[in-house]
Parts: sequence; structure tokens; C-alpha cells
Amino acid sequence: MTQNLLAKLESKEISKTELFKIAEADFGVVPLLLSGTSSPKATVRYGCASVLMDLCGKHPDKLYPYMDMFVGLLDSKYRILTWNALAAIAHLTAADSVGKFEKIFDRYYGFLGDDYMVTVANTVANSAEIVANKPYLADRISAELLKVQNLQTTPHLTEECRLVIAEKAIETFDTLIRYTKDKSALIAFAKKYQNSSRESLRKVAQRFLKKWQE
Repeated sequence: MTQNLLAKLESKEISKTELFKIAEADFGVVPLLLSGTSSPKATVRYGCASVLMDLCGKHPDKLYPYMDMFVGLLDSKYRILTWNALAAIAHLTAADSVGKFEKIFDRYYGFLGDDYMVTVANTVANSAEIVANKPYLADRISAELLKVQNLQTTPHLTEECRLVIAEKAIETFDTLIRYTKDKSALIAFAKKYQNSSRESLRKVAQRFLKKWQE
């Protein structure tokens, strides 16, 4: 039956939700789903990646043995798979008692320099979960996220994109500030955007400052 799962996913005989439930009942299906991420069929490739990401979120202890596979997906030529892998790895830090994430820290945060807004924004947003799971990394993560205020625009990363990323950063700071020693730097970052022309960013910055500024 398991060998037919990918074919059923491709033909839409089963949904991603149904596939998630099947895998949740039998984690022996996980290697099949991982193989599905290399399928030439987009429905299978992205369906499997989405299910795996959700499984990592709900059952990090069960998926942790496959962490190296998700690290490998960071180099995928398909950006969606990279985004899924970034989220999956963040989820798996909850079960990472041997420090695998620390070994790829620089590689992970290297995505803050990506040309695409979604990649950068996802890396920023995932950091809230990472720091909650590994609070001793707070100062290192803070130093990385503060760099986004200096991002250069590209054909795929406009000035408006920079504002979206700044908004994600301040949202993440709400978790990060609980653990980092350098609270003043996060507050200074938010102050830069408290009068932003982007309404949602302005509101996020003002809420953050109201909550954390002494």
C-alpha cells in the first residue's frame, strides 16, 4: 500500500491532510515521503515536503533522525523545498539535544542574504521557534537578524520587501528579547520603523516598543 501513496497523491486520490494522517499512524512512511521530495511531479514533490514539514512541527522527536535529509534540501533548486526545509529544521530544534543545528548555524542564517524576500522572511520568522528551543543561541541569532536592516535591494527584493522583512524581524524580536542580553539593539531597530509608511510594520513596531521599551 505504501508504494502506492505517491501515485495516489499525484492523482489526488488522497489529500495532503490524509497523507499526513497516514504518516502519523505509521512513521515508517517517512522515508517514502522524503523520496517523494525528489519527484519530477510538482504535486508529489511539494505535497510530500508540506506533509514532512507539518510532521516535524507536531512530532519533532519522530522526525529528528532524518534531520540531515532536511539539511540536504536546503540546497534544492526548488525554492519551495528550501522554504519547507528551513521550517522543518526550525521545528526539529525541539529535539536537537546533540547540537546538529549549531553545526549548520552559519549555513542556515546565510539565507538572510538570499535574493528572494520569501526566503529571507521565512528564515527570520523561523528564528522565534529556534530561540525558544535553544535560548542559549539568542545573542547569535539576534546579531544575525539585526543585519536585515542593511539588506540591499535586488530585482526580487524591493524596498517594500525590505519593510516586510523588518516587520517579520520585529515580530520575532518579541520572543528573542526574552532571551538575549542585547535588548537595546532590538529596541533601537524597532524605533526605526515606528513611523513607517507601511501600516502593519508601523503597528508592529509601536506595539513592540510599548511592551518592551522602558
